[in-house]
This record gives sequence, structure tokens and C-alpha cells, in this order.
Amino acid sequence: MLPGDADSPVLLHVPHSSRAIPGDVRAGIVLDDDALERELDHITDAHTARIAEVAAGLADARPWRFVNGLSRLVVDPERFPDEREEMLAVGMGAVYTRTTHRGELRAADTDPEPLVERYFRPYARAMSEAVAGRLAATGRAVVIDVHSYPAEPLPYELHGAGPRPAVCLGTDSFHTPPELTKAALAAFAGFGGTGLDSPFAGTYVPLEHYGRDRRVSALMVEIRRDTYMREPGGPAGPGLERLAAGLAELVDAVGSAV
Repeated sequence: MLPGDADSPVLLHVPHSSRAIPGDVRAGIVLDDDALERELDHITDAHTARIAEVAAGLADARPWRFVNGLSRLVVDPERFPDEREEMLAVGMGAVYTRTTHRGELRAADTDPEPLVERYFRPYARAMSEAVAGRLAATGRAVVIDVHSYPAEPLPYELHGAGPRPAVCLGTDSFHTPPELTKAALAAFAGFGGTGLDSPFAGTYVPLEHYGRDRRVSALMVEIRRDTYMREPGGPAGPGLERLAAGLAELVDAVGSAV
């Protein structure tokens, strides 16, 4: 957790920016080192932690930031840890067994429970505590998920046939009020097109609050990677600063009004 201003309700959540994999977890991945690097290029939301960092510095009231220090190939903290998760259909539940190109990542009979217990549940508890902290301090919490996605669909995508705007906003019928969507559409209006829930839908709310507490609002911001970096896995370009400014505008708008 990277602290923000005491009176800010905004929590920027960056779950997929890291490439770090502990050695003992790496031992359970069947890819050789070169293939793993290629997979990390495709699956990592590169530079999103930097986008959130720059945005936090630009915002009038600094938001709080929760940044995952480990790759989503360790565990994906945004998946349901059980049969509710639709990505299980392609081997990408909380613990992935398949790659972005539907190849083998881990043995199909891998027991996910040790990784879920070691990494997923502590992460979920920490996020719940972060949200509770904003609720206690300000009476509300606004979780903004910061993600990126490739310009061209990858084979693992279940809904890759739809529009791929420069910025995709993922919403939830319970946790995304119209005012939050409106503020995001305005903040990212100048980036080449903004759409809703395509190719990725929904947003992240800790399960403790999910579907229960309307004081917790949430939005997913999915940024198409060709707007700010060279794909796959390449360096960031000048688009990063512009997108960070747009994110800061959103933080300012919702920090004071939603």
C-alpha cells in the first residue's frame, strides 16, 4: 500500500504490472526461460504502475495506491478463487495453468490451493483492509483498477471479438454509479475513443464488500497498449504521460463528487 492524502477516498489498484515470480513458484511453471519472458510480455500490464504513480503526483488530492509486487502468473488476485470464475474455461482461474496462447503453463493437475493460501488470500485481506481504511476515513471508497490490454486479441480472450477502444471502462451494475462512468468518459475523451465493457467487463471489489456495500464504488480502466508503449513488452512512449494526466483528472473528479 502506498499512502495518499488522508481525506482522499480514491484507491488506485494496480494488480498486473509486475513480472516478478519467486523461484519456488517458477519451478512449477513448465515454460523455459525464453518462453516465459515472451509470456510475461503478453500477460503483464506493462507500465501501469508508472501510470498510476504519475497520476497520483498530478492529482489535487493524492490517491492511495495498492500495487501488486508479483506477476499475475503467481496468482491473479482479481479472479474468483472458485467455480464462479469464467476464465477457468481457458485455464486462467486464480492460478493459471494455460498461457495467453492456450499452451501449457503448469501441469493440468496442479493443485491451486497452496498458491491461493500463500498469496491470494493475504492479498484479498490486504485489499479489504485498504478499502475499509478509506471507508473509515472518508465514509466512502472509490476503487479504480488500472489495467492495459493488447491492440490485437490474444487467444485466451473469451470476449475478444468486440470493439477495442483506446480506453475500455469496465463497470459493475451494483458498484459503478452513473456519475463515476460519466466522469471517466469525460477524463479520457481525447484519447482516441472510449468504450464500455468491451473487450473486458466488470471491475474489482473485495469480496467482503462485493454486492453488499454501495459506499464502495469501482471502475476498471483498461488502456490499449499501443496508445502508450511498443507491444509486446516494450518501452513506454509519450502517451504514458498523457494517459496519466487523464487518470489524474478522473481521480480529481471522483475524489470530490461521486
